[in-house]
Amino acid sequence: MRMYDIIYAKRQGEALSREQIEFFIQGYTEGSLPDYQASALLMAIFFQGMTDDEIVDLTRAMMHSGDQVDLSRIAGFKADKHSTGGVGDKTSLIIAPLVASFGVPMAKMSGRGLGHTGGTVDKLESIPGFSTELSSEDFFQQVEDVGLSIISQTSNIAPADKKLYALRDVTATIDHTAMIASSIMSKKLAAGADGIMLDVKVGDGAFLKTIDEAKQLAKIMVRLGQDMDRQTRAILTNMDEPLGYAIGNSLEVKEAMATLQGRGPEDLTDLSLHLASGILVMAGIFSDLPSAFQACWHKIDSGAAYVKFDEWVKAQGATGYDFKQAAHERKVSIDATGFVSHIHAQQIGEIASLLGAGRLKMGDAIDPSAGILLHKKVGDEVEGPLATLYTDKPEVLDEAEQRLKEAFEITPDQHRPNPLIYGFVHQSGKDIVFEEYV
Repeated sequence: MRMYDIIYAKRQGEALSREQIEFFIQGYTEGSLPDYQASALLMAIFFQGMTDDEIVDLTRAMMHSGDQVDLSRIAGFKADKHSTGGVGDKTSLIIAPLVASFGVPMAKMSGRGLGHTGGTVDKLESIPGFSTELSSEDFFQQVEDVGLSIISQTSNIAPADKKLYALRDVTATIDHTAMIASSIMSKKLAAGADGIMLDVKVGDGAFLKTIDEAKQLAKIMVRLGQDMDRQTRAILTNMDEPLGYAIGNSLEVKEAMATLQGRGPEDLTDLSLHLASGILVMAGIFSDLPSAFQACWHKIDSGAAYVKFDEWVKAQGATGYDFKQAAHERKVSIDATGFVSHIHAQQIGEIASLLGAGRLKMGDAIDPSAGILLHKKVGDEVEGPLATLYTDKPEVLDEAEQRLKEAFEITPDQHRPNPLIYGFVHQSGKDIVFEEYV
């Protein structure tokens, strides 16, 4: 088999066979195929597209390019959750202990943040003593003992995706739905869970800007999960403004803890409960979402969800909640009257990175105390400060303040925010359907 023939076939619009796709993935992962041939195939795929069978074969080949996590020793339905990335998105910190409090194991591997979106691992590592680097044995044992564990993803989970993503990033082939779906699902499927809950973000702070794009991606990912015998659901959610009020690692952990104690922001609480409810229905704990939602509320109200959070983080080494404090903080106000009509979520995430909360490239150090605490959301009247900035870098405060003011749009009339949840994607019979949220 020759790579030239595979490139030519796709350039001509032909569907590639499973053997051709496996030849490409294996060869590129091992290093026997050069970047220029892989780039040529990626560009041909970008313009010619892929059939459903090709997407499944690509995902399967990438999934099998490295280690497969075997969770079979853990009893029961093992659940996982993935977000396509947003600003202030700390739902995993809430969902994991909430779901585990029902006896559904959460064995999750997560990544670090890059660019304007934060990573779950970075947030957890802002808790003093918390370790995301566990051995496989310790990971399994903790899930068996406590009901959940979140660790950093190993380098040998879907290594083909890591190489291909880096190549797509420099060849203008990132924004292709089939390749995005294969990238996400190859890692999730290799992680071994029985069920996967997908939070597909859409809007200003997400990489998907329209609901139609999000629907298309969600349907492909749900189909991929179902075709690989994993229960998979997706929820389409609004990322036109940050989720909750906190952006930055320790700030977000504190907000997640408050949410588990029933004191969290309405949007963060609502979305977390919907995501947890979807997992509980997949696990067979409840037959419908409303019943699961009410039960989740009860777990928070009773304190059981927070007790599970505390048990979990201490099992992973946390010594308490004496978070590092930023050396400098600044309240930001604006000389205007009216109402907040829009908050540019991506800009807010970029400002948080400027303050020290994020990375521009992998390997950059982050400041766990840096970030932004919003005081206003869309629809709020402009009275008092818009936000407070936290950083150990006083030299960036003036720039951060100016950029934050520019990230808020103020109008004389009050605007209602867009819906938090647009709808759900799930399997109905043989079809993958979108169900609008009412």
